[in-house]
Amino acid sequence: MKNLFKAHPIAWSVSLAGCFSAGLAVAAEPREAGIEEVVVTAQLRDTNLFDLTASATVVNADTIKARGASNLDQVLNMTPNVNFSSGASRGRFVQIRGIGERSQFIDPVNPSVGLVIDGIDFTGLGLAASTLDIDQVEILRGPQGTAYGANALAGLINMTSAAPTTEPMAKVSAEVSEYNGRNISVISSGPLTDQLGYRVAANKQKSDGYTENAFLGSDNTNNIDESVLRSKLAYTPSDNLKFALSLLYVDVDNGYDAFSLYNTRETLSDKPGWDRQETWAGALAAQWSGSELFHLDATLSIADSDTEYGYDEDWSYQGFHPWEYSQTDNYQRDKENISLDLRLLSTDASKLFFGRSSWVVGLYERVEREDLLRTKTSNEEFGADIEHFSSEFDTRNTAIYGELNTELTDSLNLVTGLRLEKRSADYTDSLFTARDTSEDLWGGNITLEYHYSENTMAYATVSRGYKAGGINGVIISESVSNEEITPNFFDFDTENMLNYEIGVKGNWFDNRLHAQLAAFYQDRNDVQAKQSVFNPEYFSFNDYLANAAGGETTGVEVEFNYFATDTLRFFASVGWLNAEFENFITSSHVDARDDSQGVPLPPVNLDSRDVAHAPGYQFFTGSEISLLPNLVLRLELEGKDEFYFSNSHNEKSNAYELVNARLTYQGDNWDLSLWGRNLTDEDYYTRGFYFSNEYGNNPSNGYAPEAYYQFGEPRIAGLSGTYTF
Repeated sequence: MKNLFKAHPIAWSVSLAGCFSAGLAVAAEPREAGIEEVVVTAQLRDTNLFDLTASATVVNADTIKARGASNLDQVLNMTPNVNFSSGASRGRFVQIRGIGERSQFIDPVNPSVGLVIDGIDFTGLGLAASTLDIDQVEILRGPQGTAYGANALAGLINMTSAAPTTEPMAKVSAEVSEYNGRNISVISSGPLTDQLGYRVAANKQKSDGYTENAFLGSDNTNNIDESVLRSKLAYTPSDNLKFALSLLYVDVDNGYDAFSLYNTRETLSDKPGWDRQETWAGALAAQWSGSELFHLDATLSIADSDTEYGYDEDWSYQGFHPWEYSQTDNYQRDKENISLDLRLLSTDASKLFFGRSSWVVGLYERVEREDLLRTKTSNEEFGADIEHFSSEFDTRNTAIYGELNTELTDSLNLVTGLRLEKRSADYTDSLFTARDTSEDLWGGNITLEYHYSENTMAYATVSRGYKAGGINGVIISESVSNEEITPNFFDFDTENMLNYEIGVKGNWFDNRLHAQLAAFYQDRNDVQAKQSVFNPEYFSFNDYLANAAGGETTGVEVEFNYFATDTLRFFASVGWLNAEFENFITSSHVDARDDSQGVPLPPVNLDSRDVAHAPGYQFFTGSEISLLPNLVLRLELEGKDEFYFSNSHNEKSNAYELVNARLTYQGDNWDLSLWGRNLTDEDYYTRGFYFSNEYGNNPSNGYAPEAYYQFGEPRIAGLSGTYTF
């Protein structure tokens, strides 16, 4: 078994220092005993976290602030068995329990992890996941086949911003940090009338980033430049009718210049890339409880996002070497979606089976359009100077769903859920590829929940999730000039998964300890695995999806939050994961490509090999200590096992541990924090590529086979403060 707690000595020293410093906390001002109730909203009914029959992590606003997180990707390492990949300015591709996309280039993808922000579907658009004024982040692990369907095979991330306040308030926050980091946000909230309340939040964040471009003599080609505006209106015209309007504007203009030919933070690109997104979005939610027989919840959302992702493909400059090539790649992708969710919820008067079964039924409709324009530029040696490719992808998902919760005894409940979904997809592109597909999908769950006592609940569940099939449009186009591409590359089938899970949750010791434990086994069928085909004409790889025969995943997830004393708190989460392919034979692995003499090699059997981006363990632990009445020290230690970057080669990340600390002084209406992340300046990777045979990326070594890595955040320190009016 892998060493679950392999860490550098300095990391353990800092962590243990937090434990031993408890003796310094005796003079601190006691905080209120117990832990506040946590309610999860990303289910068919709002549910207390410790009554939820699923493995879930909830991160509240205080934790987001203590973490210093400005975006979702800075929260994910706090949760067990959740990973992400960058290949961009942020880690906007998420994997839960080893399942999830790692990138997107030409073809549209059907995501495995859903992302919902204030009722708006942002699946596949991680740059919108700013934590500005976010009240709660819910990360649900395992298929959400009943509540969310096609885009939540692996799980769901639900982000909810703070609601309007009943009293006027205003808050200003500012932060400065190394690498010319600046971050300022303003929040205002209060009542407009007795029935109408508002909340507005705005944020501007800038940073030069963590790389230097030696060719251009610049230190900001991998910069951060993000603006976010969020607003809410809450209207209550009567006791049984409520409306909530959420609006969001996001403007991201980040640089992307992260890869170096020499695997350092010093790049040589003459045409650095970018990672941009502009989004206008809104959601209108209504709740009506005017009937004795049912309540009605309805949410209408719309989002319009223009994204642009580009990079210098050769990672160098013209004149770098006589054997050089010069090439850039750019993807402009516009996505529009509109969704409507109508839900009826039973009341006590309408329970079935002698008043022992509550129920929920709902209708869901989602329409999305995705337009792509790819522009590839190259020097004359490799053909046309400019190559354009465009595609359109239209999808429609219509679903009916329901759930029944039956009290078998005073302590034992049976929960059954079912979702029936019809999906249609139309794809066309500029190379005359056209496919129209439709399919019927279904998911659901059967769960037993046992309330052992008022404070302890155990559950056992079987749930089914699904992920729609599709086509590999660019591969169909490539087949005209590449005889190695045959029709079996063109399509990929629907993936489905059965998730078997048992868990225990509870709170003990006068509500000072909250803990949850889950163990699971996942049986995947027709696993959609990303592959690639090399195009020697343009010196590039084209991705496509193929179905592996199957996959098996087993794992354990543990989380706890413990107030040891009124002035000392411990928290931790640990995930163990073993996610493997079954009977997956591939010809696109580097060991199956032609050798240097052009001799074909046999396919590679990846049976029992770990899937990509599935570390064997993850952990996050720390403590908060009240050193003085208004002075709080927070120490964190997080770690992650090595993992494969891709299913097409054998390169792995390095296992690593990061140490973070934050010292906060809290005044009556203000606070000031001195913080540092990755204090030991650990080098770790968030994305990796391998160029095989004679197709490396560095002409100075003859394009020898090589691995290239994108680095995570180095050591960084800063100062932040908040003033509340």
